[in-house]
Amino acid sequence: MGRAATGPTPGTAAAEPPPAEPDSVARAICLRLLTQAPRTRFQLAAALDKRGVPREAADRVLMRFTEVGLVDDAAFAAAWVRSRQAVRGMARRALAHELRQRGVDEQVVDEALTALDPEDEWATARGLVARKLPSTRGLDRPARMRRLAGLLERKGYPSGVALQVVREALAGELDCADSG
Repeated sequence: MGRAATGPTPGTAAAEPPPAEPDSVARAICLRLLTQAPRTRFQLAAALDKRGVPREAADRVLMRFTEVGLVDDAAFAAAWVRSRQAVRGMARRALAHELRQRGVDEQVVDEALTALDPEDEWATARGLVARKLPSTRGLDRPARMRRLAGLLERKGYPSGVALQVVREALAGELDCADSG
């Protein structure tokens, strides 16, 4: 005669794991996210909130991570500015916008942007235009101006800077054609 399976036998544990301690869950989530990419405190807090970690546990873990240097918005902002300016050619305005979107405090944003040399910013704008200039050669001058200035404006350069850099590049192209 067979035994009916009606549930766990007396004295055995259910197959369900014990409930996780919120601080441990928060630590695990933060560590996983930080191994993928640097994050701001705001980004980590949003991730913890999205995953239902109680605010008190999230605050404790984020405070501890900040104390030991795993979360450092100032270092994040400085590295972000250096990287995005060098690799993507972004200007101050766009960099500030991106940092604000990531929840970086306004004072920290300002401090990170002071590291940008205005001359480097102009040189970066000129380099972006120089790389894009050959692909606009079949267009009339107004279309070239719009495309090249638009490129710089999308990267956060003020329209006055963008137009001046584009005019210089187009004038330099004419000078090279005249001397050749």
